[in-house]
Amino acid sequence: MSEPPATAQGGGEAAPVRRPPLLVTGELPPDILAWADGLRRAHFPPERNRLRAHVTLFHALPNGVEAELRQVLGELAGAPPPAAQISGLMKLGGGTALAIDCPDLVTLHGRIADRMHGLLTRQDAQPLKLHITIQNKVTSEAARKLQAELGPTLEPRAFRFHGFGLYAYEDGLWRPIRNFAFRG
Repeated sequence: MSEPPATAQGGGEAAPVRRPPLLVTGELPPDILAWADGLRRAHFPPERNRLRAHVTLFHALPNGVEAELRQVLGELAGAPPPAAQISGLMKLGGGTALAIDCPDLVTLHGRIADRMHGLLTRQDAQPLKLHITIQNKVTSEAARKLQAELGPTLEPRAFRFHGFGLYAYEDGLWRPIRNFAFRG
């Protein structure tokens, strides 16, 4: 016999409790994280900048797959840390991002997507374009200005991803659940 769904307390009829969606990130090494986060703090509208710099692999997986997601991330973290490179700027229309080349992480993303088949949002089912958003929700003019300023000075930076991060999306913030360090 299965348990009834969890409900919220309050007046009237009980409503099912909505469990927060899950996010998966590629975890950055400390030096790249500090540098990218400094750019984000300098150029992201401060009233909207509630997160540190990050590389999102999946934006909204159903909370009910957490156990399976932990299993697949744990298995895939047995791989060597994927070599990556910040290769330039990515135009986001109303924003700017640092473009990242990392074929091995894209392959690992594909393996996760295969395991989550049928559960992906339209956004998560699109081809992955790895990036770190450093500016968003600004005018196209402001984005072009930052790109013109940063573009000529941005040099490629090589690094290795440290692992996967698993988070729950709650009230616009990310609650850390677990990191899965690459160990291969």
